[in-house]
Order: sequence, then structure tokens, then C-alpha cells
Amino acid sequence: MSDSTTQNRLLTPFNVVAGAIVIIGLILTFIRFTKGIGSVTNLNNNYPWGIWIGFDLMCGVALAAGGYVTSSAVYLFGMRKFHAAVRPAILTGFLGYLFVIIALFYDLGRPYRLPYPFAVSPGPTSMLFEVGLCVALYFHVLLLEFFPAVLEWLGLAKFRNMIHKLTIGLTIFGVVLSTLHQSSLGALFLIAPSKLHPLWYSQYIAVYFFVSSIAAGLSMVIFEGFLSHRYMHDKMDDVHLEETKEIPYSFGKAASLVLFAYFSIKIIGLIADNNWHYLTTPYGYWFLVEMLGFVALPGMLYAVGSRERNYTLIKIASVLAILGIVLNRLNVSVICFNWKLPLAQKYIPSLNEVGISVFMITCIILTYRFIANRMPVLYEHPDYKDSEH
Repeated sequence: MSDSTTQNRLLTPFNVVAGAIVIIGLILTFIRFTKGIGSVTNLNNNYPWGIWIGFDLMCGVALAAGGYVTSSAVYLFGMRKFHAAVRPAILTGFLGYLFVIIALFYDLGRPYRLPYPFAVSPGPTSMLFEVGLCVALYFHVLLLEFFPAVLEWLGLAKFRNMIHKLTIGLTIFGVVLSTLHQSSLGALFLIAPSKLHPLWYSQYIAVYFFVSSIAAGLSMVIFEGFLSHRYMHDKMDDVHLEETKEIPYSFGKAASLVLFAYFSIKIIGLIADNNWHYLTTPYGYWFLVEMLGFVALPGMLYAVGSRERNYTLIKIASVLAILGIVLNRLNVSVICFNWKLPLAQKYIPSLNEVGISVFMITCIILTYRFIANRMPVLYEHPDYKDSEH
């Protein structure tokens, strides 16, 4: 290949933009860790958690749920026809949790003390300790679940087969951990009834977070599958291309049911807490935007798209559902938090905070592309075609 051809492949619009984001992100990282967290954020005593927690962590954990949703569907419920979606979902989940942990280093005032609650002063009575422990354990579960692909790439068949035998056990353990920490992220806000707006605060908020994470996982699998087909089609073998044809419609049908279930339990919570009068306030209108535009609408589009086998509707629904999860987590953690404060005292993230969040997203995409281009993620390794991944 000539130098000019190589240069043309490297200097694509995506690579140029991604490269610029990475450079800016590294500069902001240097500033953050040399001048302190206050040099790059607008956090204060009223808002100790900003978008690095609300978006990078809470949204990241929810959108990484495709790993446990897909692996449990295939390995625990016997839906083998969706096997092609497992490794991409596991990889997405693993990278999501990896960069959630990395984002924590940015958000903590003393990031070097991240292991402190586990190694020095454990606090088993704290909900935050439970979340941290489950996230740490599930990160390692995802690493082990994805490791067979790494070992296949390295040609280490013996070790690959040893870890592959742990699949069912790892899947069960992963589902248990995900059930715990997906719900516990919501339960964290039970200690702030006077700060979180009543339309988002509920005694059932842990259930809301868990159920919505299932919809997020299903939607991410669909969305990621669409992107992989469009931009990494050449990496897929015939088996994956054939198996993935049905995934958007089946996962879309499941996502529709979950979204309508989520919508229903949110309405039940609204009735139980008798918060109807808030619906005629500005926060109430915003609540209706979230529920109608990003829960009910994608649920309906999923249902129609699955019935009519309309892939365009499925794709639109997946984007709306993902945006809905992001909106909900930001509403709970940032937008509708401290709702009684005057507007002048509200937290607005700085450009530096937004820049680092965009940097994190870009790093996830680049890492996924790097791995999927080299390891058997979107295709079956020729030496293991007779065995399941």
C-alpha cells in the first residue's frame, strides 16, 4: 500500500475530529490533575455531583446494561439465535464500565483513594459502598466474559477453553450484580427527598432505575448493531450477518414491552405519591416531555417497527430510548436536583466538564473500533466455529 493511500485512510473526517477531541481531552486532563478539580468544573457545595456523575457514571452504567441483558437472554433463557449479539454487547458493556471507573478518577477530589473503601475502611452499611463494590465486581465479570475473544486472538486455545467453561456462572453472577447496582444507583437518591423534585423522587426509584436499564441495554444493542453494520460490515462473517437480521425486531419487541412497563410503573408511582398537581408546573411539563417523548413514543415506535418489520422505525426508537435514559439520569442527578434553588444558584456544567465527557465518549468509540477490527467480536474465529462463543 502506498504512503498516499495510507495517509488518505488515516486522514478521514472521523479520525481528524476524534484526534482533535483526544488532544483537547488530554490537555484538560493535565489541567484537572495538576490544578485540581475546581480548575475545570462548576461544582459547589450545593452540587457536589455534576455531569461527570450524572452523565459519565449514571448514564454510562445504564447504557452498558446490554451486556447482562444479552448474555442472560442467550445463556440463561436459551435464545441461541441472538448469539451473534453477545460479544459486541459484552465489549460495549466492558468499555462502558471501564470508562465509568476512569471518569471517577476525574470526579474524586482524591482519586488515589478510590480503593480506600474496600481496602482500608469498608462501609457495608452505605448504599454507595454497595454500588461501588458491585460495579467493581461486575467490571471484572465483564472482563472475564470477554476474555475468550482476547485469547482466541492470541491463539491461546487452552486458556480460552478454561474460561469459556465459566460462561454460565459468570452470566448468573453478572445478572445478580447488575440487578443490585442498577437499582442501587437510584436508591442513592432516597436520602434526598427535599432536594430532588417530587416528580422524579419516589420510594420506587430503585425499581425505576433497574427496569429502565433493561430498556437501555436492549436499545444499545440495537443501536450498536446498526453502527457496526454500517461502518464495520466488512468485519462480519456470513453467520453474524444472518443472525443479526432478526435481532433488531426481536429486541425491539422486548424493548417496547419494557418501556411500556416502565411507563406504567412511573404512572403508578405518580398516583401513589399523589403528585398530579405538579404536572401543571414548568417541571411538570418537562416531566411530560421525558415520559411522552422519550418513553411512550419510542415504545410505540418499537412496537410498530417490530410488527411491520420496519428497520427505520426501530433505529429511530433506539435513538429516542437512549436519549430518554440519558435525560432521565440527568434529570434525577442534575437538572431537577435542588429544584427549589433560584436559577442564579443552579449548577451549569463548564465547557471543560463537557469537553472531558466528550473525550470519554470518543475514547470508548476508538477503543471499541480498535478491538473490533482485530479480535473476533463481529465474526467467529475459524478455529472455534464448532463451539459457541
